[in-house]
Amino acid sequence: MKTSWFDKKVLVLGLSKSGIAAAKYLNKHAAEVYITESRGREDKDKPAIEELKALGIKVEMGGHSDEFIKDSYLAVTSPGIPPTAEIMQKLKAENIKVISEIELAFTQTLKPFVAITGTNGKTTTTALTAHILSEEFKAYPCGNYGVPPCDLLDGDVEIFVCECSSFQLEYSDAFQPQISIWTNFTPDHINWHGNMENYFKAKAKIFKIPTAPAYSVLNAKDEKLREFAKECGGEVFFFGEELGENCCYVKNDAVYFKRNGKEEHIIDLKDCPLIGEHNFQNLECSVIAAKLEGVSNEHIKNAIMSFKVPEHRLEKFAQKDGIVFYNDSKATNPEASLVAIRSFKLEENVVLIAGGRDKNTDLKEFDEACKKHIKTVILIGEAADRFEENLRADAFENIIREATMQSAIDKAIELNPDVVLLSPACASFDMFSGYEERGKVFKEYVLSRL
Repeated sequence: MKTSWFDKKVLVLGLSKSGIAAAKYLNKHAAEVYITESRGREDKDKPAIEELKALGIKVEMGGHSDEFIKDSYLAVTSPGIPPTAEIMQKLKAENIKVISEIELAFTQTLKPFVAITGTNGKTTTTALTAHILSEEFKAYPCGNYGVPPCDLLDGDVEIFVCECSSFQLEYSDAFQPQISIWTNFTPDHINWHGNMENYFKAKAKIFKIPTAPAYSVLNAKDEKLREFAKECGGEVFFFGEELGENCCYVKNDAVYFKRNGKEEHIIDLKDCPLIGEHNFQNLECSVIAAKLEGVSNEHIKNAIMSFKVPEHRLEKFAQKDGIVFYNDSKATNPEASLVAIRSFKLEENVVLIAGGRDKNTDLKEFDEACKKHIKTVILIGEAADRFEENLRADAFENIIREATMQSAIDKAIELNPDVVLLSPACASFDMFSGYEERGKVFKEYVLSRL
């Protein structure tokens, strides 16, 4: 049942996309809404602030005042604010419950959610799942990809296909999807969560009682998730290999789906627009979700064949003079780069552009993958010293250092390889505002050279 927001004061933490969406929804439904943002006001904020104030929403920048916090019925947080933040401690002391914008949306609708979480692969899986479900339903991508789900609440939506980060799930104690998908689990966001156990627990919430889904979908190749399946609620499905009675997997160069032991052919790999084992696993997640929602095999196959890979995710965007260029800027950790690197054949001459702001995770597997699949590594950014040291220690010697993205691209083209792959294995904030800008700069400069 929807909450009656009339005359209730709700505090929204953060002038973010999700924060603004929550504020507008609550305001429309008669809540008294206050947005509080810790950072100072910037010129780019002016249009949003003016629009919000015109709606009667109160906004403060540069700190969290007692006036805004006092007497709040509820707080809706933007995903970037960790539990250790001072504002969270203040709200806890005042006994003010904090929820995510995703949880807010969930509590305001009876329509089902397909929730997709994991360290890597979430966005491609979310985009493809929504694309397939759209063949037969009004299904939309939302959450960490697409639009905030609160923006969809008053629209004509039949299924919410929601990418969920661990940050969002940390504040989602009542969120209960119909289908919960966990793509994989590797170390990431440890500083935010405090440790690996907390990171795992945040994601595990949407698979276990009391918020267990009707269907839990897990990666069969991930030992931790295979073991975790014993704790999951609902009907469990695996992807990545043929395991048990309920699964989706690749066999004989085709994707198959099995439920209660009955096998069905879905699509041949030659008809898929995606490359690499990791993308086949993303596809398998989407196939499971579509089959559980009742989409026909014909519609699933047609949707897969018409799918376009989301930007910055092993995105093939240019080809000239025998060189193919891939933008995988979203690979902000070594584990994400690994799956891109392993997508290429051993005999291909691949130049990898990597580096950025280091996350200080182990590089052993990254180094070994480079030795097998990469001819030359071009390093940029703050992490270049550590990456070079580790690569050389693991007997990879063909390393070039460049100062800028542009000079790295120039050198890569000069080498005349089969493939130029940007897959940084690092965050972007030493040189760019985010992975999106990094990928955009890469693509624009490559295209200017062709």
